[in-house]
Amino acid sequence: MKYVSTRGQAPELSFEEAMLTGLARDGGLYVPAEVPVMAAEDIVALAGQSYEEVAFRVMRPFLGDTFTDDEFRDIIARAYSGFGHAARAPLVQLDQGHFLLELFHGPTLAFKDFAMQLIGQLFEAALKRSGQRVTIVGATSGDTGSAAIEAFKGLDAVDVFILFPHGRVSEVQRRQMTTPSESNVHALAIDGHFDDAQARVKDMFNDFEFRDGVRLAGVNSINWARVLAQVVYYFTSAVALGAPHRKVSFTVPTGNFGDIFAGYIAKRMGLPIDRLVVATNQNDILHRCLSAGDYTPDGVIPSISPSMDIQVSSNFERALFDAYGREGGAVAQLMDELKSGGFHVSQGALETLRAHFESGRCDEDETRATIKRLRATTGELLCPHTAVGVKVAEEHIRPDVPMITLATAHPAKFPDAVEEAAGIRPPLPPRMADLYERDERVTPVANDLAAIETLIKERLSK
Repeated sequence: MKYVSTRGQAPELSFEEAMLTGLARDGGLYVPAEVPVMAAEDIVALAGQSYEEVAFRVMRPFLGDTFTDDEFRDIIARAYSGFGHAARAPLVQLDQGHFLLELFHGPTLAFKDFAMQLIGQLFEAALKRSGQRVTIVGATSGDTGSAAIEAFKGLDAVDVFILFPHGRVSEVQRRQMTTPSESNVHALAIDGHFDDAQARVKDMFNDFEFRDGVRLAGVNSINWARVLAQVVYYFTSAVALGAPHRKVSFTVPTGNFGDIFAGYIAKRMGLPIDRLVVATNQNDILHRCLSAGDYTPDGVIPSISPSMDIQVSSNFERALFDAYGREGGAVAQLMDELKSGGFHVSQGALETLRAHFESGRCDEDETRATIKRLRATTGELLCPHTAVGVKVAEEHIRPDVPMITLATAHPAKFPDAVEEAAGIRPPLPPRMADLYERDERVTPVANDLAAIETLIKERLSK
């Protein structure tokens, strides 16, 4: 199994190399050279299996010879042992033909745990074998950072630096990043928004002297292993509702396009997905692009669903790569145009995207109203991001195809917004009950590449 860059100028890598590299040296993102397809009978055979067993069968073809079967099974078992629900990703019915996929039972109460807990174990196994040490730098709009710190804290061969936008994450999200005491994890509050943090991480990867000097690795959803881990719950939920004998649709609240791109990979693998619906909040660049073909950022507007406050959706590049017939030069040109203000998707590529993706938008008032209404009609208390997904899903439901909306975070991660909408303040799970009493450890940083790189090198030298 080989991996190629979306910009066509970086060398092909193995799974392990792509995982440890993160961003390709030409600035692109790694994707499989070919997507393995599961036969219908193999999908049928997933029914009744544990989440861990489905994870093994779905992901194994992508790994090549990086790990033996026994090694990979052990990695999966360790990754999901700390989840708070035996089913890992249980389904809850909201209405006739509408289901909620609960992805918030991991250690940090967000869907990022499915990928990050796995990638932490993958990194540890690979680095122990090679004797190498890496520096992980990531950007977060809230959930990736806490999941990464939780997954990598205390590991001997890894130092982790997470950039998050100062004042633009919830208090729970911030405290999950700033309260771990392990010396190898560092929370950096950048003066800016998420797109600034993400841009500085990409700048570090493109600064090859710095990149090579600190052995830089990435765990944002630019890392293919992150996307791969998220493919699994599309299979478990679809099979639970009758796949492959009937089609299933998914609605995904998204900002960076990684989670819904995982659904696209599941579809490419043979899972009978009818529609993949992109749900955006008021920062609706993906909805605007899929509607009219124009991808022009117009500024991030802070919202009550902050993990979606993004205008530069990194993983959309992976979808564009396929939409443009895997022409790396065409994608590289689009990304250059983006640096200059924006780009327009060609008609042919837009039609290809629309063959797989639909989209919708949910504003702040609609988000609050959805939280309030679902509490009254179903008893479910939704986080704001999940509410965005539910509202958009309801606009796309068809009577003959089940719709699954991804519940991306526990409502307790956003207690103020939920309380304002539903009149109920969701409590943290018992294992996190003392989160507000823990000491915080955070470093403010300017939105300046040189300053951030200097800080990282200083911390590593101590």
